[in-house]
Amino acid sequence: MKFLPAQLAYLLSVRETRRSVITLARYVGFLLLVIAAFAVLFHVIMDSVEDRQYSWITGFYWTLTVMTTLGFGDITFASDTGRLFSIIVMLTGVVLLLIVLPFAFIRLFFAPWLEAQMRFRAPREVPEDTADHVIIAGWDAIAPGLVRRLRAHGIAHFVIEPDPVAAAHLQAEGVSVIAGEVDARETYEHMRAASARLLIANRADVINTNIVLTAREAAPDLGIVALADDEDSIDVLELSGANHVLAIKRQLGELLVQRINAGHAQSHVVGRFHDLLVAEFPVHNTALVGRTIRDTRLREVIGVNFIGVWERGRLLPALPDTELTQTSVPVVIGTPAQIEEIDALLVIYDTNYSPALVIGGGKVGRAAVRELRRRDFPVHLVERDPRVCDALRSIATDVFTGDAADREVLERAGISAAPSVLLTTNDDAMNIYLAIYCRRLNPDLRIVSRITHERNLEAIHRAGADFVLSYASLGAEHLFALVQGRELILLGEQIELLSVTLPASLVDRALAESGIGDQIGMNVIAIQVEGEIVANPRGDTRLPAGAELLMLGTAEQLERFRKHFGSA
Repeated sequence: MKFLPAQLAYLLSVRETRRSVITLARYVGFLLLVIAAFAVLFHVIMDSVEDRQYSWITGFYWTLTVMTTLGFGDITFASDTGRLFSIIVMLTGVVLLLIVLPFAFIRLFFAPWLEAQMRFRAPREVPEDTADHVIIAGWDAIAPGLVRRLRAHGIAHFVIEPDPVAAAHLQAEGVSVIAGEVDARETYEHMRAASARLLIANRADVINTNIVLTAREAAPDLGIVALADDEDSIDVLELSGANHVLAIKRQLGELLVQRINAGHAQSHVVGRFHDLLVAEFPVHNTALVGRTIRDTRLREVIGVNFIGVWERGRLLPALPDTELTQTSVPVVIGTPAQIEEIDALLVIYDTNYSPALVIGGGKVGRAAVRELRRRDFPVHLVERDPRVCDALRSIATDVFTGDAADREVLERAGISAAPSVLLTTNDDAMNIYLAIYCRRLNPDLRIVSRITHERNLEAIHRAGADFVLSYASLGAEHLFALVQGRELILLGEQIELLSVTLPASLVDRALAESGIGDQIGMNVIAIQVEGEIVANPRGDTRLPAGAELLMLGTAEQLERFRKHFGSA
C-alpha cells in the first residue's frame, strides 16, 4: 500500500494514461445517465399503462436487475408495452454493462494500473555492499549468453533497462536488472559503478559513446568495454574513454576465415592457456586420414596432446582409438614450437590454391574477404546487391553479382574447385539452404557458416556445415574473457575451455572416479599444480588440493559442476 499514492500519481502524470482515465469516467457517466433514463421510463409505463405505483428506489432496482440479466421476477410488466421496454433494457444492459464496461475498464484503467505497478516493482539501485560486479548496458542478442556464463561462475551482474516495464519483465525471468537511463550519471551512481569490475556498453554506437562518457564521469577508474557496429566508430569510442572496443561482426568474419581450408593444410590457433597454444587442424587429404589418434604418434614425435576432435559440428573426446576421417578436425594443445612442427608436417598436403568462396557481402562477409586477402588467399565473392559488389571489387579477387541459390552463379564463381565456402548472410534459413546446396555441388567442400540464432545450430550442422559460429556466442565469449582478464579461447559454438579450481569434495580422488565426465559430461584436458601442467591426464591420476582443472564444456555443464561438487 505504501506505493499506492506514487502509482496514482504516475497514472495521472502520464498524458496518455490520464486521457484514458478521463475517457473511462465519461463512459461511466454516460452509463449512469442511461440507467437513470430507464428508471424514469419504468415509472412512466407503470403509472400510465399498468396503473401501478412504485418508489424511485424500486425503479432503479428494477432497471439494474434487468440490465445485468439477473431477472429476479418480483417486479414484471403485464402489458406488451412494458414487456417490449424490458427487452430493450435487457439488450442495452448486455451491451453496455456486460461487454463494453469490462473491456473499457481493463483497457483504460486496469492495464495502465498494472503497468504502474510494474514500473515501481523494478529496482532502481543495487545493494549497498555490491562490489566487483559487471554492469551490462542493455539486453541485446549477446547479453543472455554472457549472463549464463557470469551466473555459472558466480560473478554478480546487473543489466540496465530504461523502460521500467521491460525491466520488470526481465526481473520476472530471473535477470538481475536495474531500471534507469543509460545516459544518466545517477544510474551509474546507483549501480555502484566506482566499485564495479567492468561496464559493457552494448547498445548502438552513438548511444555507446554517451554511455562511456557518462560512466567515465561517474567512475573515472571503471573498466569499460564498448561494442562497435561500425568500424568508423572504433576511434570515437576509444577517444570517449573506452578501455576496449570490440567490432564483433568484423571479428566474426576474421574468425570464420581461420576455420576454412585455403592453400595447403595448416593449423589454426584458437586460443592460449598460459604458455600453451590451443590449435586445430584439418586432416582432409592428409596421411593422417584413417589412422587412430594413437597411430598418429604426434604426442610421442612432436609432443602435442589431443584434447578433442571436431566431426561435422560435434566435439568428440580425443580417445586413443578415435579414428580420423576426411572430415575430422583434431584440437591439440602444445607450445608454439610444437604447433609450428605440425604446420611443417601438413604443408605438403591438401594443396588447393583455387579461390575460396564468400557468399554474402555484409559486414561479416566484407571482414572475411579482407582477412583472406591479407593472407594472400584468392577469394571470390557472391552477392546479389550490385552496389555492394562494386564496393568490394577492389578487395576481392573477383565478384559475382547474383543469387547464391542460382546454380549458374555458383558455378561461375568456382564452386566445383573451391576448397571452402563461407556463408555470411544474416538469414539462418538461407545459410541452411546454401549449406545443403553447396554440399551437393561439391561433396569435398569445407563449409563454414555464421548463424544468428543458436536454435538453428543443429539444423545447419545437419545441412552439411563443418563449422558454425554465431554473433551472439562470439560476443558473449569475448566479453566473458575480458571479465576474467584472459585471452579469448574460442573452440566453437557453445563449447568453452574452462579453468576451475579443484573443489574440496574432489581432493585426492582419481580422475576416473570423480564423475566429472560420467555425471557432468565435461572433459578434463589438463591439470595445473604449482605452475606445472599435466596435459591429457590418465584416469588413475589423483587430483591434488589447489589444482586447477582445464576442462572442455558448456556454461550449463559448469553450473551443474559447481552445484554437484561445490567450491574449493
